[in-house]
Amino acid sequence: MQSGHGDCREEYRGRFAPSPTGPLHFGSLVTALASYLEARSRGGVWLVRIEDLDPLRESPEATEQILASLTAHGLEPDEPVRFQSRCHDRYQQIVDRLISQGRAYRCICSRKQLLDNQGRHPNQCRENKARTGHQPHAVRFALDDENSVWQDQLLGQQRQQVRAEIDDPVIHRKEGFYAYQLAVVADDIDQQITHVVRGSDLLEMTAQQCQIFGALGAVPPAWLHIPVILNEQGQKLSKQNLAPALDDSRPAENLLAALEALAQTIEDLTINTPVADVLKTAAARWQPSRIHLTAR
Repeated sequence: MQSGHGDCREEYRGRFAPSPTGPLHFGSLVTALASYLEARSRGGVWLVRIEDLDPLRESPEATEQILASLTAHGLEPDEPVRFQSRCHDRYQQIVDRLISQGRAYRCICSRKQLLDNQGRHPNQCRENKARTGHQPHAVRFALDDENSVWQDQLLGQQRQQVRAEIDDPVIHRKEGFYAYQLAVVADDIDQQITHVVRGSDLLEMTAQQCQIFGALGAVPPAWLHIPVILNEQGQKLSKQNLAPALDDSRPAENLLAALEALAQTIEDLTINTPVADVLKTAAARWQPSRIHLTAR
């Protein structure tokens, strides 16, 4: 499989899609800025999508904080913000369709059962032999065995081995929530996203997502995975690792720091430069090839 045909499409459409599990932190700003500048430098459209799929981990306050931080840093989307929590009916229709086509199946196996069986399903869920009844069950996408080859716009050619059954991702969780692997593909298709700029921590999911795109009759977007920002302990800067919230009162300073993290030139820009001018200058100078390939 070769993905990354997004360059052939007429209009560039990119997006930034945070999960509202806490306020925006510096690592999130770097990703948001990279996706924004890539879209602006190509004369494209930039969208914001809130991936609020898990109410147990999220809060309305975090959503408001994230959107306020993006606005404070001049990162305004070109279309209304999308909230995945409002798309459940569409996701369910896709799940039902994939099941009816034999591309997804109901799974009653526990994580421990799968671990004990090296990823194989002791209940033969994939063969639709599991009796779910009223038993809680997930829905998994049925992957094909594949040696996936695709082109990353920063990292170059990528190869990933996809193993049927063992790697089958959950698309609807036992708790009743729709899973990231389904929703991200469904919305990229629905919003006609042609290019995705995201952190390299999501790199290993790409081949699986490409198969879901194919099952839904869509061409995958072009991918550009940037290094994740690490804290002093060498961990990914994240809300889980207690990354501090951005100080929205210093947007120009934050943007300059993010540009430096992306190895972009900040010559002639200072913390006193208006945010709009920082973004306009950065877009004109944007060179993703400068980004250090230190994290994969």
